[in-house]
This record gives sequence, C-alpha cells and structure tokens, in this order.
Amino acid sequence: MIHFDRFDIMEAHYLYYRDHHTGQSSYEYIRLSLMKIKGFKPHSNLSFKTLTKNGKEIYKQLINNG
Repeated sequence: MIHFDRFDIMEAHYLYYRDHHTGQSSYEYIRLSLMKIKGFKPHSNLSFKTLTKNGKEIYKQLINNG
C-alpha cells in the first residue's frame, strides 16, 4: 500500500519522467523540466533500485496508469 511521502513521490515521478519522455515537447519532459526549475535535485545514482519500497510502488503505479 502506498503512503504519502513527498520525497518518495518526487523521486518516483522524476525517474518516471526521465525514463519515459518522448522529446522536448512531450508532457513528461515539460514536467521533468519544471521539477528542476522548482529546485528538485535528485542524487546522481537515482534509479529504480535506489527508490524506497514506497517509491517503487509509486513508480509502478505511474507505469500502469501512464
């Protein structure tokens, strides 16, 4: 079950947008850029493996709903 954790949400969304954008005019790329503009700075080794259990569930949900 997914629980609300802002950090997990941000990391999962960032990773999803990074991995699934289809170019600079895509919705995912725009969201990714906005996250960077707003100051989100992911750690350099961010990957599915480094997400928390909750973060992985959020990421999977994004894939299933994407």
